[in-house]
Amino acid sequence: MSSRFTVASVAVLVFLGAVSTAFVSAQATQTGKKTMAPAVGPVKPPTTDAAKIKSALSAAPPAVSKDATVMDMATMKVLRQGTNGWTCFADGPSPGLDPMCLDKNGMEWAGAWMQHQDPPKDKMGFGYMLMGGSDASNTDPFATEPKPSDRWVDTGPHVMVLNIGDRFAGYPTTSTNTKLPYVMFPNTPYAHLMIPIK
Repeated sequence: MSSRFTVASVAVLVFLGAVSTAFVSAQATQTGKKTMAPAVGPVKPPTTDAAKIKSALSAAPPAVSKDATVMDMATMKVLRQGTNGWTCFADGPSPGLDPMCLDKNGMEWAGAWMQHQDPPKDKMGFGYMLMGGSDASNTDPFATEPKPSDRWVDTGPHVMVLNIGDRFAGYPTTSTNTKLPYVMFPNTPYAHLMIPIK
């Protein structure tokens, strides 16, 4: 459910190490256990509202998710109203875990993508997918499953810089190595930078 400004992306990369460390530390503190790597699919999506909320909140650091609105992606029903401008979605039907949290601009980008419209101009967005994600294609924004000769694009825990237009010079535009930053949906209005954090 898965962007490049040279200066902005460098700043984001510098700050991501701290985000990742804080997230892992917070999870370990909350559970009192060592944080395990996210499960890899196929994974059955949550079905109850309580399970969807729990799944959605796992997508971002607790400082972001604890006051975020939670919505059901399939119905766009609000499961929990938030107060901080962020919106989180539970894991969906793909081979891996892929809950997601988006800021306000990210929600506008996602709304445009869902309606097959151009995203709003010059409104860069940001998103967390700290449990990772699986995408049907790196080139087709509307693919629901890979072509017969292709595979799911599995990216581990990452953040996304959304609505980058064509400003991604220097970054790979293929998903050959999802351990490194790369552009998803290049040469489309939905191009965004995928930045792994582990």
